[in-house]
Amino acid sequence: MASPDQDLAPALDKDGVRLTVEDTLATVTLTNPAKRNAQTPALWRALAEAGRLLPGSVRVVVLRGEGQSFSAGLDRRMFTPEGIPGEPAFVDLARRDDAGIDATIAEYQEAFTWWRRTDLVSIAAVQGHAIGAGFQLALGCDLRVVADDVQFAMRETSLGLVPDLTGTHPLVGLVGYARALEICVTGRFVGAEEAVASGLANLAVPAADLDATVRDLAAALLAAPRDAVVETKALLRGAVDRTYDEQRTAERAAQARRLRDLAGLGE
Repeated sequence: MASPDQDLAPALDKDGVRLTVEDTLATVTLTNPAKRNAQTPALWRALAEAGRLLPGSVRVVVLRGEGQSFSAGLDRRMFTPEGIPGEPAFVDLARRDDAGIDATIAEYQEAFTWWRRTDLVSIAAVQGHAIGAGFQLALGCDLRVVADDVQFAMRETSLGLVPDLTGTHPLVGLVGYARALEICVTGRFVGAEEAVASGLANLAVPAADLDATVRDLAAALLAAPRDAVVETKALLRGAVDRTYDEQRTAERAAQARRLRDLAGLGE
């Protein structure tokens, strides 16, 4: 895939992650296609840093991967006794106490959480393999547009582990408990057609059209007034935890704020 952000000066470009910002649109690109954008703790730290570096003007963030695969998951060196130089191998992590393991995984998860911030709408543009950590990174975004060659898979359980990079909550919310359990435990591939039919992806397009389709979607999102988008996203994100009547109340409160703002009576 060509890089639509390659002509912009990057705000961040390290450890397999590049961040570019153009007014209200930011693009985060995974930049190690030779390794199918395999993920490491250094890449996760760079992703978390990209989130912190976003200017307040940004409203939409596009996440994409260079090359034939969005991300093939964890760098396999993390499974070896030697691990990745300067990073804890799984064997080293296992020797820590519960608090130490919890703190390390919590740090890793920061790369996957900021995409759902209420003040942003995030879009994952996914082609080829999105496996394990790659699948969970795509699940971290609000929306997913996929190429017709996409192959999602959650392989952690097959390796004797569990998905721990924040992907389980959105996966269940998108496809339901039964399908999420079956996808995770079998580790099977989910292609483009099933991804759209199950709600995992918003739409699928030919791989050659992926970048242009995502740009068009970003433009459509940016056409709506920012404050209304923020309020709407907060309403929808919170709906799953509210009763019907609580949601009705939340709608009325949000609309009151919007009406006051439109009338110039906001606080």
